[in-house]
Amino acid sequence: MDTNEIKERVIKRKNIPRHVAIIMDGNGRWAKQRNLKRVDGHIEGVNSVRDVVEVCGEIGVEAVTFYTFSTENWKRPKTEVLALWKLLIRTIRKEVPDLQRNNVRLVVSGLIDELPAVTRQSVLFAIDALNKNTGLILNLALNYSSRMEITRAVQELAQEVKAGRLLPEEINESTISDKLFTAGLPDPDLLIRTSGEYRISNFMLWQIAYAEIYITNTLWPDFRKYEFYQAIEAYQCRERRFGMISEQVRLEAQ
Repeated sequence: MDTNEIKERVIKRKNIPRHVAIIMDGNGRWAKQRNLKRVDGHIEGVNSVRDVVEVCGEIGVEAVTFYTFSTENWKRPKTEVLALWKLLIRTIRKEVPDLQRNNVRLVVSGLIDELPAVTRQSVLFAIDALNKNTGLILNLALNYSSRMEITRAVQELAQEVKAGRLLPEEINESTISDKLFTAGLPDPDLLIRTSGEYRISNFMLWQIAYAEIYITNTLWPDFRKYEFYQAIEAYQCRERRFGMISEQVRLEAQ
């Protein structure tokens, strides 16, 4: 089956996920298998990001989140971290015109203020340049960790209670969600992790409560349009019950 065939099948099924979240894993292993530098894997991985963004725009996904750089990634060798920031700057400068033409809006989940100055300026420039677009929302989880995100939300709510602007009993799932970096975005329907690793890695722990999880052995630089359509099709074949039983789900669908 070629890419066009699986694309037609996916579109025909119609139940496209509103929000897809992706843990991009395997860049280093991809490079090692080819006796390349780790950064070469990251460079090739940008092409996979481009393919996924293009497909999302074509089939009607509302938002796609890429786990770009975690707060734990600062522990990596300094040379790799610096190379990642340079790659991000270069990629943003190159991709913004295409994103603009395709009506893509850019948002970021994470602590932008802690990024290196030049990187932060490039990210903020891109966010501002694409701010008025109304199509696909491209969300970069950048300098992000879910536990940090939830902790910050709890602290903000505690401050509001302390100031008398909020009662403890008024805190609910909605008030917590509104304090997260992803406020305003639908929760992910589908979580994809490449390279065959079976862990969440501190990523969107609150938001993926009911997400369908798709694990593939494909390394991220090899995860292109066909592989993404496979993930979407696998999602479409699942029954999402949200705590109900199958019979209830079928009744609601009628």
